[in-house]
Amino acid sequence: MSLTTYKKKRNFKSTSEPVGGTSNRGKLNFVIQKHDATRLHYDFRLEMDGVLKSWAVPKGPSTDPAVKRLAMMVEDHPYDYKNFEGIIPEGNYGAGTVIIWDKGTYEPIEPVKGKKAQEKHLLKQLKEGSVKIILHGEKLRGEWALVHTKQSENSWLLIKHKDKFASSAEVTNKSKSVVSGITLLQLEKSAGSKNGSPKKAVKKVAPKKASPTAKKSLTLTSKKKVNS
Repeated sequence: MSLTTYKKKRNFKSTSEPVGGTSNRGKLNFVIQKHDATRLHYDFRLEMDGVLKSWAVPKGPSTDPAVKRLAMMVEDHPYDYKNFEGIIPEGNYGAGTVIIWDKGTYEPIEPVKGKKAQEKHLLKQLKEGSVKIILHGEKLRGEWALVHTKQSENSWLLIKHKDKFASSAEVTNKSKSVVSGITLLQLEKSAGSKNGSPKKAVKKVAPKKASPTAKKSLTLTSKKKVNS
């Protein structure tokens, strides 16, 4: 467990992202945060060994077992990050808007009793490159797998197993936060209104049409200049 990389990338004087947090004795937690940064993506995080093991999923999860979604493993995040929803200010790493798209508890597919034993089992699977879990979320449920690929050190695939929760419907169409009930755009607008009125669009003012009298006067003036 190490948050060194996470902390090196952030200036906590200018971002409200969590610094740490302590895991509780209950079940293992997971969270998926929809993150509109340089590119829109979904951050898939699993509580393990006191931190959140994290993957960036560019296209988001799919409940269709035939669809394998790329998941790039990133640095561990602190436990309290599972509750983070807000805006990371410009100039900071990962600047953009974040909502909690889904959250809940999870466990290994294999029957392992006790949180510590489950974590030990999952950490072994993580090292071996194949993590098989059951999600108990509000949007995602049932059996899932994270499988390491040979493309790169951080390249994984997020895959839904065939079970009663599998579906060909596009689950990412469910765009609201499971905590606040708002979308990324609504959060962004809300934050903008708190920090001041949004910029008003500048209206282009069409030039006024000259009256017939003015046109006549302009013509006479032009003739005088030519003849002078």
